[in-house]
Amino acid sequence: MFKKDKKEERFHVESGSTNGAHMVDIITDTTTGVQYVLGIYPNIGSGMTVLVDKDGKPLLNPDYVQA
Repeated sequence: MFKKDKKEERFHVESGSTNGAHMVDIITDTTTGVQYVLGIYPNIGSGMTVLVDKDGKPLLNPDYVQA
């Protein structure tokens, strides 16, 4: 009844790896191309931070960088 136009998702989540009880995902902002890492530790907590290059600048996924 109330159909909305489906918008493109702002973030793309790529499952990274699992090692025992913790998981790592790479999240890419599809607007800016900036990449983040999300570490999930079940029953303990989680943390997320921007990925940076050797100069401390945010890593950009070239598939999402808009010219």
